[in-house]
Amino acid sequence: MAQEGTYKTIQSPVEGEFKDRGSKFIAFLFPMKTVDAFHEKLSEIKVLHPKCRHYCYAYRLGNLGEIKRMNDDGEPSNTAGKPILGQLEKNELTYVGCVVVRYFGVFY
Repeated sequence: MAQEGTYKTIQSPVEGEFKDRGSKFIAFLFPMKTVDAFHEKLSEIKVLHPKCRHYCYAYRLGNLGEIKRMNDDGEPSNTAGKPILGQLEKNELTYVGCVVVRYFGVFY
């Protein structure tokens, strides 16, 4: 467990892509310091990917990751945001946000 004053985060944004059963998923992992910064980045991603169907996300803030949020954005309950948050927690990352966009079939 992280001690107060120390934490694990990332230095710079990264992206990853995965295709499965007719869908394409693009993940954006990025450092951030505030909830407002997260929403700014989410808005940027929505502009870059206007045709995707879902913008699922999770984020953690605070030295111990005590501020956290997740969203399935229309996917079945707890099938997107919760696993994303679970990976952030498993890797003990904080001051980080992750957005996963999903395209179906002909949209990618």
